[in-house]
Amino acid sequence: MLYAILCYASEDVVCSWSKEQDDEVMAKLLNVQDKYAKAGRLGPVARLLPTTAATTLRKVKGEAMVLDGPFAETKEQFLGFYTLECQDLDEAVAFARELSEVNPSGGSYEIRPISVFNPTKVPA
Repeated sequence: MLYAILCYASEDVVCSWSKEQDDEVMAKLLNVQDKYAKAGRLGPVARLLPTTAATTLRKVKGEAMVLDGPFAETKEQFLGFYTLECQDLDEAVAFARELSEVNPSGGSYEIRPISVFNPTKVPA
């Protein structure tokens, strides 16, 4: 089963890190990812740019409107995601737990099963 691990945290906290702090966090996250990548079970991973770079397309009264920004009224923002092949939900939770242990920003990890719609490269 493929799972998406969606990463949420405060952009204000993450964007305030120095380059050295950010590099240190990224190195720790890469260590967590490494064992799954070596096993061929880690799919695409993406780190999103800040929400200030976002554009939203929203359908209002039947008409699609393009708006600047994410228009999310939340304390945490969607910062990125992992795609991971797991035997079951418990294994996906264990991966997310490992990520949270090395991530000083706190935040949360949403875990969702994936139904492949248009695959480009899916782990075997």
